[in-house]
Amino acid sequence: MATKPTAQIGSESQPSRLTWLPDPPVSPDMQEQFPYISRAYVILEDHFSARPDVFVGGEGYLCYSPSDIPNAPKPDCMVALDLEVPPEEVTESNGYAISEIGKPPDFVLEVASKSTGRRDYIDKREIYAGYGVAEYWRFDHTGGRYHDTALAGDRLVGDAYEPIPVTSGADGVIRGYSTALDLELHWYEETLRFWDPNTGEYLPELTEVKAQRDAAIVQRDAALARIQELEAQLGRLQPED
Repeated sequence: MATKPTAQIGSESQPSRLTWLPDPPVSPDMQEQFPYISRAYVILEDHFSARPDVFVGGEGYLCYSPSDIPNAPKPDCMVALDLEVPPEEVTESNGYAISEIGKPPDFVLEVASKSTGRRDYIDKREIYAGYGVAEYWRFDHTGGRYHDTALAGDRLVGDAYEPIPVTSGADGVIRGYSTALDLELHWYEETLRFWDPNTGEYLPELTEVKAQRDAAIVQRDAALARIQELEAQLGRLQPED
């Protein structure tokens, strides 16, 4: 049986200020969706890790109040900026109740699947607009077999969504700019990437960071081996007493 977590304050354990929400049912297509959802979460969580007022999460209920759970969606990934509630408390609550946290998420992403695709681009647009989610994005790795298009975004204007411009380049990249994240979302070869216009680079993926780390270790070991070799050569050149 699940139990409500507590927040650690000093040496004392204090009850969380947020209502703990139950686990939602697992999507029948989760095995297909999971690589894309987890990749987006890891990349964005790392990107905002230096900001203590940003929550990155997903796969829990998003609702106005805990009593709304029966009809609440469960976004694949969401980001909330400028929070007054500690993000770790939101994580511990196992979901996102807007009335308790004080504001809706700024960014929601849904990853397409056979069982949820049509609801993503029809029903959920109205739901998230009603919640006040500033931006709602949809990614379909199939290029539009599950959603109406490969990549789409909507920005809240007043109380309704307006489409975010998305372009297709000669390089095969489909791209759109997220004002909420100050990042571009790119669809390329069935993959979702996040481009930082401030650095002119993609946000690193875990596999890329690991490859860079492994390359640095190889270079370090080669440099140490070369130093040892040079020291040995120098020792042989020194005259004996």
